[in-house]
Amino acid sequence: MEPVAKKPLCLIVGVGDATGSALVRRFAAGGYRVAMIARNAQRLAALADKIPGACAYACDVADFEALRETLDLIRTEMGDPGVLVYNAVSATFRRFDKVTVEDLETNFRVNTSALLALVQDLSPAMRKAGKGAILVTGNTAALRGVPTYAAFAPTKAAQRILTQSLARDLGPEGIHVAYITVDAAIDVTWYGPEAQKPAWLKPPDDWPHRRADFFAQPEAIADEVFHVGQQHRSTWSFDHIIRPFAETW
Repeated sequence: MEPVAKKPLCLIVGVGDATGSALVRRFAAGGYRVAMIARNAQRLAALADKIPGACAYACDVADFEALRETLDLIRTEMGDPGVLVYNAVSATFRRFDKVTVEDLETNFRVNTSALLALVQDLSPAMRKAGKGAILVTGNTAALRGVPTYAAFAPTKAAQRILTQSLARDLGPEGIHVAYITVDAAIDVTWYGPEAQKPAWLKPPDDWPHRRADFFAQPEAIADEVFHVGQQHRSTWSFDHIIRPFAETW
């Protein structure tokens, strides 16, 4: 077995109790040490206790000074990440006339600006090594505007275009940058009982398949993100769109 200290390091930003936690488990199972960033220190500590090689770093990525300090601490304690998975998200779901400009700017700061700050900080070590991967998770809002997404979709679209720009800059230097769009609902737990969940998180009344088939499963999403991060450099993908077999698109 490879010593823990010699395993490559993956930084996962945005570790919630669904996709984020699944990403940590998948990269740890795939031979990585994992540095985890999220605001919820309790959740991170619980994951770190369960997953060998995973370390918790509580931080709000919207606070750029705190983010820089956290990245310095990760480098000191664990080294330079060879893989960045950006899964952090800020969302506001209301009609355009019910949101504020501040809502839009808050979402932009987390979804787009923090990503740029992270890549600016982490990419020099990747460039020096001549290798690395930057994997960003997105959703349908990055591709089209939908009702109630006026303060959210523009920030995800900007995130995708930023990621594409990074891919064109860093790809020739051996760093794989990719955008993984999840065109589906994810069966998250924080909405509570089924009756309390919004309509977009429940199968329609005429859904002909199993309830579980309506959702993209966090463990399956994590498998795809890991797969993209392991692609051979002669066959890198940028836009990697995933959806359940029965999703209408």
